[in-house]
Amino acid sequence: MANDPAYMSDDDDRPLAASPPNGKGANGTQSHVNGSSDLSEDDLPLSQSTHSKAVVPPRRNLKRKKPVYAESSSDDDTPLASSPLKQSTSAAVYMPGAADATTAPLNGSKVKSEDISDESSDSRTKKKPIKKKVKREDDSDNEPLLKKTASRKRKVKEESDVEMSDDMKPVSTKKTVPKKPKQETDADSKPKKGKTVKEEPASPTKGKGKKKQKDDEEDEDVYRWWDAGPDADGSVKWQTLEHNGVIFPPPYEPLPLHIKMKYDGKEVDLPPESEEVAGFYAALLETDHAQDTTFNKNFFSDWKKVLQRHPPRNGIKITSFERCDFRPMYEYFEAEKAKKKAMTSAEKKEAKKIKDEMEAKYTTCLLDGRKEKVGNFRVEPPGLFRGRGEHPKKGSLKLRVGPEDITLNIGKDAPTPIPNVPGKWKSIQHDNTVTWLATWTENINQNHKYVFLAAGSSLKGQSDMMKFEKARELKSHVDRIRQNYTADLKSKVMAERQRATAMYFIDRLALRAGNEKGEDEADTVGCCSLRCEHVTLESPNFIVFDFLGKDSIRYYNRVPVDAQVFKNIRIFKENKTDEDSLFDRVTTASMNKHLTQEMKGLTAKVFRTYNASFTFQRLLDESNLEGATLQEKLNAYNKANRLVAILCNHQRSIPKTHDQSMEKMRYKYRALKYDRMKLRHVLFGLDAKYKKQDKYKDDESDIDDEFIIEHEEQLKAKEIEKAEKKFAKDNEKLVEEGQKPHAESVLKERIRAVEDDFKKLEKERGKNVASLKKEKPADKIIENIDKLTEKIKAFKLQMVDRDEGKEVALGTSKINYLDPRITASWCKIHDVPIEKLFSKTLLTKFPWAMEVDTDWKF
Repeated sequence: MANDPAYMSDDDDRPLAASPPNGKGANGTQSHVNGSSDLSEDDLPLSQSTHSKAVVPPRRNLKRKKPVYAESSSDDDTPLASSPLKQSTSAAVYMPGAADATTAPLNGSKVKSEDISDESSDSRTKKKPIKKKVKREDDSDNEPLLKKTASRKRKVKEESDVEMSDDMKPVSTKKTVPKKPKQETDADSKPKKGKTVKEEPASPTKGKGKKKQKDDEEDEDVYRWWDAGPDADGSVKWQTLEHNGVIFPPPYEPLPLHIKMKYDGKEVDLPPESEEVAGFYAALLETDHAQDTTFNKNFFSDWKKVLQRHPPRNGIKITSFERCDFRPMYEYFEAEKAKKKAMTSAEKKEAKKIKDEMEAKYTTCLLDGRKEKVGNFRVEPPGLFRGRGEHPKKGSLKLRVGPEDITLNIGKDAPTPIPNVPGKWKSIQHDNTVTWLATWTENINQNHKYVFLAAGSSLKGQSDMMKFEKARELKSHVDRIRQNYTADLKSKVMAERQRATAMYFIDRLALRAGNEKGEDEADTVGCCSLRCEHVTLESPNFIVFDFLGKDSIRYYNRVPVDAQVFKNIRIFKENKTDEDSLFDRVTTASMNKHLTQEMKGLTAKVFRTYNASFTFQRLLDESNLEGATLQEKLNAYNKANRLVAILCNHQRSIPKTHDQSMEKMRYKYRALKYDRMKLRHVLFGLDAKYKKQDKYKDDESDIDDEFIIEHEEQLKAKEIEKAEKKFAKDNEKLVEEGQKPHAESVLKERIRAVEDDFKKLEKERGKNVASLKKEKPADKIIENIDKLTEKIKAFKLQMVDRDEGKEVALGTSKINYLDPRITASWCKIHDVPIEKLFSKTLLTKFPWAMEVDTDWKF
């Protein structure tokens, strides 16, 4: 292979075999240094093409397609193929990169990557990163990140993602006018002093009755920290801090004496400690977890340790998992769930009231004398670790956390909180340079858990704003950084060439940096920890990525790359096995250290945030929404959001109820067309001339006789049920007033009237005639037909979008990667109520972003 001219053009193209910085040995093995990675707020990744949560093949004996390389007779370091890049024809979805589409010249003219590649060694050396502070230039122009996906003059027809998580559901369906901004929030503008004012909604809405009165009563003073600008000092975060600690879950309550698990058909008398752990598994008996071999193995192993300390009281020895029967416990838990569901509204409200009163003091703290909301103040109860994907520790026992496990952080003069369960805090500290209130270490992965302020708090808000401002700052440096790493793609030093190639992937494909994993952790990787088995070369210039990303979700992508990158990957894979690291001279720590030298505070995640927000801004600006309906505007927004989610590899599992939900939507869609058909028939009965108009021609071809019969039978059943409920409610009211209830004959008469109405509908089938209970003029019927037509059009868009977005998580990018000011400004420009796009949670999280002007750009 080494003598193949197609493999290596000349000796100058091969990097110097520098000593690896991370201790790589001659045998090809390596020992990565675990560096810090800016991945703490990263979201669930998305398979960019297969959209599958499938697991990649095992690490060993992985069969990879043998790469076929293009022949080259040139001795120069020229591209391997002269033909232009073509769209992939494979099943994988092509994921356009960022570098070639966003590179903007420093002098105003476009800089071609091939021009940079062919520069002399001296010229390349001069373009090394400048290690000095650079002033922000937020107004620099850049070219697009992704290729254009739609014509500027085309109205977007796809619909918004309507299958969001509860936190991402729209707040209101009422149209409101976004509030005019009071001031510019650009970081470059001169900030005003912070002040405390009454909280106002992001856009005005009309309150009704008690609801409005309740909202008024709950209005509290809000600290407008954004008027003073974010505290970027990075040291002292607060002067005084007082809170009530965390709330612990209640102690375990033993099951009734007659509820016992069985072993070999015999009831087992478990002490509370062992019974609690058995109950954790019993509650999951009918889930996929209980069918997982690893989950079962880990659970039984940990449970046996508990049983050794707390053995069954009737002397039964539990040694085999297969002989355990948790069914009696499962059935008891299901019965208790049913009882809770059967509670009346009053009982549920009373239970919630008691719970809220008990938790009230933990929900807020005093920060510098201001009341701020606390985020996750509840300590997670014990249970079985579920993990994500193929985590090796799933099923392991999560131990109960007590006060002795928790360190509190409070002000020096603040009183020490008293825990709500017996015990003393592990320690108390007074560190005003951190923002957490409490911390402990969980026993499964030894991860540190923290209690922070809520998303809408001043500290969290400042952190979010600085994160997005750091991404905006990258606009001023990104062209220089791209020129530098493009030049380093041909560096004579192997470490530099590998680092440049990794940066190319981080920038173009929005890959996470990644960390080295231990044997007891899930085998997930990022860019710096890719192994040779994860990357396959396909001639002339395609690279196939196939690995488990964060949270063990598969990342599969087939993309065209620059010729030099393709050649570099061939070099990096030479004389290595599938198990060896692709970038054996690069670690996450060394990568982030280099990025910091390129720009202060720059990390791999800043690149993801920049590329996501920049792309989102460009895609929104490209949409021509002149004369568009509200639904079309929402479609355009969500289409841009979806493209960014695909770029960032944000995926969710297809909801189990998706097919059922789509079937319901299709039925509703046809039901709407049925209603319009009946109105058309009524109109034809008034004047036959309407039959000749194209507007009212038959377009309900998907409504056949079978559907009409089924639909009318369902309508009939609903009307009868409605009559029965009204009859019962009327009688209850009469009894309360001391009057005699209606006789059954009254109900029968009402049901007979319903049946008569539907007999008329039955006679109208196939005759293009219809009648209304109450006659209406032709213009009123035409108006109703037009409204139904618009409703049908919008609903069809919703159906298409729900199906297209079934595997794309739009909420993740909204929360972590898309600057909320882009959305706020866009809503004001296009007169879209922001409640249609941001949930109440997001409006609370980003109050600082709601006041930007219409001319604000990322």
